[in-house]
Amino acid sequence: MSSTGKIVVRKENGVGHLIFDNPNRLNALSLDMWQAIIDNLAAFEKDKAIRVVVFSGAGGKAFVSGADISKFENERANEKAIAHYNETVDLANKAIENFPKPTIAMIHGYCVGGGLGIALGCDLRICADNARFALPAAKLGLGYGFSGIKRFVDTIGPSFTKEFFFTARQFDAREALMMGLANRVVPAAELESYVKNYAGMIAENAPLTIEGTKFIVGETLKDESERNLVRCKEAVDRCFKSADYQEGRRAFMEKRRPVFSGV
Repeated sequence: MSSTGKIVVRKENGVGHLIFDNPNRLNALSLDMWQAIIDNLAAFEKDKAIRVVVFSGAGGKAFVSGADISKFENERANEKAIAHYNETVDLANKAIENFPKPTIAMIHGYCVGGGLGIALGCDLRICADNARFALPAAKLGLGYGFSGIKRFVDTIGPSFTKEFFFTARQFDAREALMMGLANRVVPAAELESYVKNYAGMIAENAPLTIEGTKFIVGETLKDESERNLVRCKEAVDRCFKSADYQEGRRAFMEKRRPVFSGV
Protein backbone atom coordinates (compact mmCIF):
# COMPACT_ATOMS: atom_id res chain seq x y z
CA MET A 1 0.00 0.00 0.00
CA SER A 2 1.24 3.50 -0.81
CA SER A 3 -0.07 7.03 -0.37
CA THR A 4 0.26 10.07 -2.63
CA GLY A 5 -1.25 13.21 -1.17
CA LYS A 6 -4.74 12.12 -0.19
CA ILE A 7 -4.76 9.15 -2.56
CA VAL A 8 -4.07 5.67 -1.17
CA VAL A 9 -3.01 2.95 -3.60
CA ARG A 10 -2.85 -0.79 -3.02
CA LYS A 11 -2.65 -3.96 -5.12
CA GLU A 12 -4.36 -7.26 -4.43
CA ASN A 13 -4.72 -10.37 -6.63
CA GLY A 14 -4.51 -8.56 -9.94
CA VAL A 15 -6.69 -5.65 -8.79
CA GLY A 16 -5.34 -2.14 -8.28
CA HIS A 17 -7.16 0.04 -5.77
CA LEU A 18 -7.14 3.84 -5.96
CA ILE A 19 -8.76 5.22 -2.80
CA PHE A 20 -9.73 8.86 -2.28
CA ASP A 21 -8.67 9.46 1.30
CA ASN A 22 -9.94 12.83 2.50
CA PRO A 23 -12.86 11.69 4.69
CA ASN A 24 -12.97 14.85 6.83
CA ARG A 25 -14.08 16.66 3.65
CA LEU A 26 -16.08 13.75 2.26
CA ASN A 27 -13.16 12.94 -0.05
CA ALA A 28 -13.29 16.30 -1.80
CA LEU A 29 -10.56 16.58 -4.43
CA SER A 30 -7.60 18.95 -4.31
CA LEU A 31 -5.17 19.63 -7.14
CA ASP A 32 -2.60 17.15 -5.85
CA MET A 33 -5.27 14.44 -5.77
CA TRP A 34 -6.17 15.08 -9.41
CA GLN A 35 -2.48 14.82 -10.31
CA ALA A 36 -2.17 11.61 -8.27
CA ILE A 37 -4.93 10.04 -10.37
CA ILE A 38 -2.85 10.67 -13.50
CA ASP A 39 0.37 9.37 -11.97
CA ASN A 40 -1.11 6.24 -10.40
CA LEU A 41 -3.08 5.24 -13.49
CA ALA A 42 0.10 5.53 -15.54
CA ALA A 43 1.80 3.16 -13.09
CA PHE A 44 -1.15 0.72 -13.13
CA GLU A 45 -1.15 0.71 -16.94
CA LYS A 46 2.51 -0.36 -17.02
CA ASP A 47 2.04 -3.00 -14.32
CA LYS A 48 1.16 -6.24 -16.15
CA ALA A 49 0.05 -7.82 -12.87
CA ILE A 50 -2.82 -5.30 -12.62
CA ARG A 51 -5.85 -6.31 -14.69
CA VAL A 52 -8.62 -4.25 -13.08
CA VAL A 53 -8.64 -0.93 -11.20
CA VAL A 54 -11.21 -0.08 -8.52
CA PHE A 55 -11.84 3.54 -7.49
CA SER A 56 -13.37 4.12 -4.05
CA GLY A 57 -13.69 6.67 -1.26
CA ALA A 58 -12.50 6.27 2.33
CA GLY A 59 -14.79 6.66 5.33
CA GLY A 60 -17.98 5.10 3.99
CA LYS A 61 -19.83 8.42 3.66
CA ALA A 62 -18.74 9.50 0.19
CA PHE A 63 -17.08 8.40 -3.02
CA VAL A 64 -16.09 11.99 -3.84
CA SER A 65 -18.14 15.02 -2.84
CA GLY A 66 -16.65 17.32 -5.47
CA ALA A 67 -13.82 19.84 -5.35
CA ASP A 68 -12.09 20.80 -2.10
CA ILE A 69 -13.21 24.43 -1.94
CA SER A 70 -10.93 25.10 1.04
CA LYS A 71 -8.00 24.79 -1.38
CA PHE A 72 -9.30 27.28 -3.94
CA GLU A 73 -7.56 30.32 -2.45
CA ASN A 74 -4.20 28.69 -3.17
CA GLU A 75 -5.02 26.46 -6.14
CA ARG A 76 -7.20 28.93 -8.07
CA ALA A 77 -5.74 32.22 -6.90
CA ASN A 78 -5.23 33.75 -10.34
CA GLU A 79 -5.88 33.16 -14.02
CA LYS A 80 -2.70 31.11 -14.53
CA ALA A 81 -3.47 28.91 -11.52
CA ILE A 82 -7.06 28.39 -12.67
CA ALA A 83 -5.86 27.32 -16.13
CA HIS A 84 -3.39 24.86 -14.59
CA TYR A 85 -6.07 23.44 -12.28
CA ASN A 86 -8.56 22.99 -15.12
CA GLU A 87 -5.94 21.39 -17.36
CA THR A 88 -4.98 18.91 -14.63
CA VAL A 89 -8.64 17.97 -14.02
CA ASP A 90 -9.15 17.46 -17.75
CA LEU A 91 -6.03 15.30 -18.03
CA ALA A 92 -7.14 13.19 -15.05
CA ASN A 93 -10.59 12.60 -16.51
CA LYS A 94 -9.06 11.67 -19.86
CA ALA A 95 -6.62 9.30 -18.11
CA ILE A 96 -9.59 7.48 -16.55
CA GLU A 97 -11.64 7.46 -19.74
CA ASN A 98 -8.72 6.25 -21.91
CA PHE A 99 -7.30 3.73 -19.43
CA PRO A 100 -7.03 0.46 -21.38
CA LYS A 101 -7.89 -1.91 -18.53
CA PRO A 102 -11.33 -2.29 -16.88
CA THR A 103 -12.23 0.25 -14.21
CA ILE A 104 -14.89 0.05 -11.50
CA ALA A 105 -16.23 2.89 -9.37
CA MET A 106 -17.27 1.49 -5.98
CA ILE A 107 -19.66 4.10 -4.63
CA HIS A 108 -20.71 4.63 -1.03
CA GLY A 109 -22.69 7.74 -0.11
CA TYR A 110 -22.18 11.02 -1.96
CA CYS A 111 -20.92 11.07 -5.53
CA VAL A 112 -21.11 14.71 -6.53
CA GLY A 113 -19.66 17.09 -9.11
CA GLY A 114 -16.15 16.06 -10.11
CA GLY A 115 -16.64 12.77 -8.30
CA LEU A 116 -19.58 11.97 -10.54
CA GLY A 117 -17.40 12.82 -13.55
CA ILE A 118 -14.81 10.31 -12.32
CA ALA A 119 -17.48 7.65 -11.85
CA LEU A 120 -18.81 8.25 -15.37
CA GLY A 121 -15.30 7.81 -16.75
CA CYS A 122 -15.14 4.32 -15.24
CA ASP A 123 -16.41 1.29 -17.13
CA LEU A 124 -18.68 0.06 -14.34
CA ARG A 125 -20.37 1.74 -11.39
CA ILE A 126 -21.34 -0.54 -8.50
CA CYS A 127 -23.17 1.34 -5.78
CA ALA A 128 -24.34 0.94 -2.23
CA ASP A 129 -28.02 1.52 -1.63
CA ASN A 130 -27.05 4.69 0.27
CA ALA A 131 -25.39 6.26 -2.80
CA ARG A 132 -26.45 9.79 -3.78
CA PHE A 133 -25.59 11.48 -7.07
CA ALA A 134 -25.70 15.15 -8.03
CA LEU A 135 -24.26 17.68 -10.46
CA PRO A 136 -24.90 21.08 -8.82
CA ALA A 137 -23.53 23.33 -11.61
CA ALA A 138 -26.88 25.12 -12.09
CA LYS A 139 -26.98 26.01 -8.37
CA LEU A 140 -23.52 27.57 -8.63
CA GLY A 141 -23.79 29.26 -12.01
CA LEU A 142 -20.98 27.11 -13.44
CA GLY A 143 -20.49 26.30 -17.10
CA TYR A 144 -19.94 22.63 -17.95
CA GLY A 145 -17.87 21.71 -21.00
CA PHE A 146 -18.57 19.44 -23.95
CA SER A 147 -16.45 16.47 -22.85
CA GLY A 148 -18.00 16.41 -19.38
CA ILE A 149 -21.55 16.54 -20.69
CA LYS A 150 -20.77 13.94 -23.35
CA ARG A 151 -19.84 11.46 -20.59
CA PHE A 152 -23.36 11.88 -19.21
CA VAL A 153 -25.03 11.55 -22.62
CA ASP A 154 -23.00 8.46 -23.52
CA THR A 155 -23.99 6.82 -20.22
CA ILE A 156 -27.57 7.88 -19.47
CA GLY A 157 -28.76 9.54 -22.69
CA PRO A 158 -29.74 13.14 -23.44
CA SER A 159 -33.02 13.29 -21.53
CA PHE A 160 -31.66 12.12 -18.17
CA THR A 161 -28.59 14.30 -18.72
CA LYS A 162 -30.82 17.34 -19.03
CA GLU A 163 -32.72 16.32 -15.90
CA PHE A 164 -29.46 16.03 -13.94
CA PHE A 165 -28.26 19.46 -15.03
CA PHE A 166 -31.60 21.30 -15.08
CA THR A 167 -32.70 20.25 -11.58
CA ALA A 168 -29.25 20.05 -9.91
CA ARG A 169 -30.95 17.82 -7.32
CA GLN A 170 -29.73 14.62 -5.69
CA PHE A 171 -30.64 11.30 -7.28
CA ASP A 172 -30.73 8.16 -5.16
CA ALA A 173 -29.32 4.73 -5.99
CA ARG A 174 -32.66 3.38 -7.21
CA GLU A 175 -32.98 6.24 -9.71
CA ALA A 176 -29.35 5.78 -10.78
CA LEU A 177 -29.99 2.12 -11.54
CA MET A 178 -33.15 2.91 -13.47
CA MET A 179 -31.43 5.47 -15.73
CA GLY A 180 -28.38 3.28 -16.34
CA LEU A 181 -25.94 5.34 -14.27
CA ALA A 182 -25.43 2.40 -11.88
CA ASN A 183 -24.67 -1.10 -13.14
CA ARG A 184 -25.51 -2.70 -9.80
CA VAL A 185 -26.92 -1.55 -6.45
CA VAL A 186 -26.25 -3.66 -3.34
CA PRO A 187 -26.75 -3.17 0.41
CA ALA A 188 -24.07 -0.89 1.84
CA ALA A 189 -22.74 -3.59 4.17
CA GLU A 190 -22.15 -5.92 1.20
CA LEU A 191 -20.61 -3.44 -1.26
CA GLU A 192 -16.93 -4.13 -0.63
CA SER A 193 -17.25 -7.92 -0.77
CA TYR A 194 -19.43 -7.69 -3.87
CA VAL A 195 -16.94 -5.49 -5.71
CA LYS A 196 -14.03 -7.66 -4.57
CA ASN A 197 -15.71 -10.74 -6.08
CA TYR A 198 -16.73 -8.86 -9.25
CA ALA A 199 -13.27 -7.40 -9.82
CA GLY A 200 -11.74 -10.81 -9.16
CA MET A 201 -14.04 -12.38 -11.74
CA ILE A 202 -12.89 -9.87 -14.35
CA ALA A 203 -9.22 -10.23 -13.38
CA GLU A 204 -9.36 -13.98 -14.03
CA ASN A 205 -10.66 -13.56 -17.59
CA ALA A 206 -8.51 -13.13 -20.70
CA PRO A 207 -6.88 -9.66 -20.57
CA LEU A 208 -6.49 -9.30 -24.34
CA THR A 209 -10.16 -10.09 -24.94
CA ILE A 210 -11.24 -7.57 -22.30
CA GLU A 211 -8.89 -4.79 -23.42
CA GLY A 212 -9.84 -5.34 -27.06
CA THR A 213 -13.53 -5.21 -26.19
CA LYS A 214 -13.08 -2.01 -24.18
CA PHE A 215 -11.24 -0.35 -27.07
CA ILE A 216 -13.86 -1.38 -29.63
CA VAL A 217 -16.76 -0.22 -27.45
CA GLY A 218 -15.02 3.16 -27.17
CA GLU A 219 -14.71 3.36 -30.95
CA THR A 220 -18.45 2.71 -31.40
CA LEU A 221 -19.15 5.90 -29.42
CA LYS A 222 -17.14 8.04 -31.85
CA ASP A 223 -18.37 9.55 -35.10
CA GLU A 224 -17.99 7.06 -37.95
CA SER A 225 -15.27 9.15 -39.61
CA GLU A 226 -13.16 9.07 -36.41
CA ARG A 227 -13.28 5.32 -35.75
CA ASN A 228 -10.03 3.38 -35.98
CA LEU A 229 -11.33 0.16 -37.52
CA VAL A 230 -7.79 -1.00 -38.28
CA ARG A 231 -6.96 -1.05 -34.58
CA CYS A 232 -10.27 -2.78 -33.89
CA LYS A 233 -9.31 -5.59 -36.25
CA GLU A 234 -5.80 -5.73 -34.81
CA ALA A 235 -7.26 -6.13 -31.31
CA VAL A 236 -9.34 -9.10 -32.47
CA ASP A 237 -6.45 -10.67 -34.41
CA ARG A 238 -4.19 -10.30 -31.39
CA CYS A 239 -6.61 -12.42 -29.35
CA PHE A 240 -6.72 -15.25 -31.87
CA LYS A 241 -2.90 -15.28 -32.17
CA SER A 242 -2.36 -15.30 -28.41
CA ALA A 243 -1.22 -18.05 -26.08
CA ASP A 244 -4.32 -17.21 -24.02
CA TYR A 245 -6.55 -18.36 -26.89
CA GLN A 246 -4.78 -21.72 -26.83
CA GLU A 247 -5.05 -21.86 -23.04
CA GLY A 248 -8.76 -21.08 -23.15
CA ARG A 249 -9.42 -23.91 -25.63
CA ARG A 250 -7.34 -26.40 -23.68
CA ALA A 251 -8.97 -25.49 -20.38
CA PHE A 252 -12.42 -25.92 -21.91
CA MET A 253 -11.55 -29.38 -23.25
CA GLU A 254 -9.89 -30.38 -19.97
CA LYS A 255 -12.82 -29.07 -17.95
CA ARG A 256 -10.65 -26.81 -15.78
CA ARG A 257 -10.39 -23.10 -15.05
CA PRO A 258 -8.09 -21.31 -17.52
CA VAL A 259 -5.03 -19.43 -16.32
CA PHE A 260 -4.49 -16.44 -18.60
CA SER A 261 -1.18 -14.61 -18.93
CA GLY A 262 -2.13 -11.73 -21.21
CA VAL A 263 0.10 -12.87 -24.07
